[in-house]
Amino acid sequence: MEIKSLIKISDYEWEIPKKGAMNVPGRIFASKRLLEEMDEKVREQVTNVACLPGIVRASLAMPDAHWGYGFPIGGVAAFDPDEGGVISVGGVGYDISCGVRCLRTGLKREEVEPFLEELIDELFHTIPAGVGSEGKLKLSVNQLDEVLVGGARWAVAKGYGEPEDLEFIEEKGCLPGADPSCVSVEAKKRQHRQVGTLGSGNHYLEVQYVAEIYHREAAEAFGLEQGDVVISIHCGSRALGHQIATDYLKVLAKAAKKYGIPIREKELVCAPIRSPEGERYYRAMACGVNCALANRQVITHLVREVCEEVLPKAKISVLYDVSHNTCKIEEHPVNGKIKKLYVHRKGATRAWGPGRKELPARYRHVGQPVIIGGSMGTASYILVGTKEGEDKAFGSACHGAGRTMSRHAALKRWRADQIVAELKKKGIVVRAKSKKGLVEEAPEAYKDVSEVVEVAHKARLALKVAKVLPMGCIKG
Repeated sequence: MEIKSLIKISDYEWEIPKKGAMNVPGRIFASKRLLEEMDEKVREQVTNVACLPGIVRASLAMPDAHWGYGFPIGGVAAFDPDEGGVISVGGVGYDISCGVRCLRTGLKREEVEPFLEELIDELFHTIPAGVGSEGKLKLSVNQLDEVLVGGARWAVAKGYGEPEDLEFIEEKGCLPGADPSCVSVEAKKRQHRQVGTLGSGNHYLEVQYVAEIYHREAAEAFGLEQGDVVISIHCGSRALGHQIATDYLKVLAKAAKKYGIPIREKELVCAPIRSPEGERYYRAMACGVNCALANRQVITHLVREVCEEVLPKAKISVLYDVSHNTCKIEEHPVNGKIKKLYVHRKGATRAWGPGRKELPARYRHVGQPVIIGGSMGTASYILVGTKEGEDKAFGSACHGAGRTMSRHAALKRWRADQIVAELKKKGIVVRAKSKKGLVEEAPEAYKDVSEVVEVAHKARLALKVAKVLPMGCIKG
């Protein structure tokens, strides 16, 4: 991206000036190097989002931003329903509520390493992964409707987990407002055997250890020490979320025409929040969120079962579960007044600072855990939200490394055996359902996650708490 036309706010914050049809300026959080490496399409999409009705403050992009459908991946925008604000499929994405759950094991690296191959093999055989993967849990339409309303709470009530898990999940495990009648029969049919499955693409389950602690107070609150083993689960709402997005792209395309909303990119179709179409999409999207939360909860239960067999001394507890493809109704100050805004985070993670009543009591004094997944074979990070991040970006941070290379280009460049061999040299055990999927997710196809996280830290969107490194990884 050319930076000469941008206004430099700081070394880590850049502005696209408001002009033409823009209702607000654009803001990109990036270092100079990351900014120069961004596709020009990111600037175009940030600008397009800034033209939508009812947008508040600015159209934002996180340091891992890259080209997406409508919104850039790494895009954040908040809309005021009192000012004609809109809701957009492109601002949420296809994999509704894709997110990361981090589990503490209560064990140290040296306690797990002798059993690592057995652990990864058992997890690989127990947790369904890959394109179209299906689990043992077969649900009728009525049962699936219960999932879409209840989320992780439904899973715990059915015996998939422990009640205390819910305290450490966004929305306590269930987003209000979900209405299964707003979800198509096709979407439900596609999902009836996918609750408790990992999926494919960039989704993974990874056994990691804490390599470095940066923020002692937050680490203590999160129950983390150097050498601790954690398990991270990265997945979303599977086929159901994808079908909801597909269905409502058509609905909102008609709505945009009906309400006279100019659309600068076809995937940016939207509807007024308070229109029937906008309300139905929100209720369907909430179902997608709850499906994802239930999915990660059932996988957590499967992880516990495996650990009981392989690591009987393990005590699996949820550190936190946070999504990065959502639209949430949140309270934020606007011109000195607290307002309910519809905050879209597309490939961006909620990162609230200390004091928010919605946070678990255990974390409230330090802020929300922010879990940033790296690419396969590289570091991941646990951060903590800040008050400054709430002021600058509605309490949002990056969600991962961000791609620099398309999946097609990755397939031309690497072979699966090369990747497995390189990871083995680092002591990382990898199991994958698909050679193609493994190559598409090659570590070198992504930005340097450490630099992305450093920008979020220096911009004070969220502060570094711990660096975790992989011991074993399962891919679809």
